[in-house]
Amino acid sequence: MAKVIQRRSLTLLERSYLWEIIKGMGTTFKHLFRNFKNPEKMQLMSYPEVEVQTPQNYRGSHRLMKRPDGEPRCVACYMCSTACPARCITIEAEPSSDPRIEKKPRKFEIDWLVCVFCGLCEEACPVDAIRMDTRKVAISHYTRKEFIADMPRLLNWDPKDFPANDAQSQKAPGGKQNQQAKQIWGLEVKHS
Repeated sequence: MAKVIQRRSLTLLERSYLWEIIKGMGTTFKHLFRNFKNPEKMQLMSYPEVEVQTPQNYRGSHRLMKRPDGEPRCVACYMCSTACPARCITIEAEPSSDPRIEKKPRKFEIDWLVCVFCGLCEEACPVDAIRMDTRKVAISHYTRKEFIADMPRLLNWDPKDFPANDAQSQKAPGGKQNQQAKQIWGLEVKHS
C-alpha cells in the first residue's frame, strides 16, 4: 500500500509568488553590495584583453599536423569522419605523389557550427594527423561560411606556439626538429 504524504497548503503570501521573488532578489542584491564594498575580493578577468589560460590538453579548435615537408600528415583514411557523431568532417582524397603514402586529402573541412568538440576525431586518427590542442576556445565570425575550417586554415599554425617536448609539432616546418626530420624522411636539406 502506498504511503500518502500530506503537504501543507501555501499561504496567501506564498501563493502570490511576490514574496519569493523579493527573497530571491534580496540574495542577488546582497552579493552585489558585498562586491561593491570589497572590490578587491571580486574575481574578475579583463576578457578579451587578457587571454584565458587553458591547460595544454584542453579541447580547443582543430589543427592538422604537418609532415617535415609541410604537407598534411593525413592519409585520407576517413576514420575521423566516420567516428564523428556530428558528421561535420568532409574529406575528399587524391593519390599522393610520395610513394610511401597511398593517398592524401585534396579537401579537408570541418564545420565548426555543427562540431560538438568531443575529440573522437582526434582519438580515431591512426597517424596523429588531427589534434584539438590549439587552446583557442572562442571562435567568432560574421558569416556561417567562415565557420567552415578548410585545409589551409587547419594547417595554419606555428610550432613555436606548442611545447618543445611535442615532437610532432616541432618536426613541422619552422620547428626545432625540422632539419633532423627532413634528413630521416630523405628530403633535400638546403644549407644556406
